[in-house]
Amino acid sequence: MMLATRVIPCLDVDSGRVVKGVNFQNLRDAGDPVQLAAAYDAQGADELTFLDVSASSGDRGTMLDVVTRTAEQIFIPLTVGGGVRTVEDVDRLLRAGADKVSVNTAAIARPEVLHEMSQRFGSQCIVLSVDARTVPDGEPGTPSGWEVTTHGGRRGTGIDAVEWAIRGAELGVGEILLNSMDADGTKTGFDLRMIETVRAAVSIPVIASGGAGAVEHFAPAVRAGADAVLAASVFHFGDLTIPQVKDAMRAADLVVR
Repeated sequence: MMLATRVIPCLDVDSGRVVKGVNFQNLRDAGDPVQLAAAYDAQGADELTFLDVSASSGDRGTMLDVVTRTAEQIFIPLTVGGGVRTVEDVDRLLRAGADKVSVNTAAIARPEVLHEMSQRFGSQCIVLSVDARTVPDGEPGTPSGWEVTTHGGRRGTGIDAVEWAIRGAELGVGEILLNSMDADGTKTGFDLRMIETVRAAVSIPVIASGGAGAVEHFAPAVRAGADAVLAASVFHFGDLTIPQVKDAMRAADLVVR
């Protein structure tokens, strides 16, 4: 039996407001996270992802009050990330109303934290966020040609993105949030080759992120291997609605909720 593909709006939050830019640059205001969350729940979103985009670069924790108010407004699973460094951080976010917690920068600094988190709270609660980009010209290459970045795509790590996804699965995470930093905010479509490559390397669910700009972009990402599709600006600014995306996927003979 084929599982239904999930459609997930993403709230990139900075200083309590939803923001969106291109390749994480030139951010513009997209509204109040609590109001947007309630609207997406009503539209039929399957889950919601809330990323505090400046928590790691600002060296602070995720805004618990905004998480709590967001969680109170929705009846769908909520994933929260940004500034998550320790098992205690995960505990605080789950208590604040998150259903899953996404980890990026802290895991790169100390991969064992993924095992500690999944052991304590269960794999289903822990998501490894992989912000991957093509290795820039002049920098040492990686086996796949993609490298993991941190701090909203601002810092390269030299870590191969596909190998890192494999490592995350081995350490017990339940999902991979695969974000193409090259495609992020461009509205030119998902990075299908990256999705295919990571899908072939791991058996856990892969969430495709980065590049959605039209309803026609979602079905190819699922065919490339994504178990869920995530988008931000096209939903926030009214270019697309959740029902439009689901209708297009149904028309492409994909199973949606």
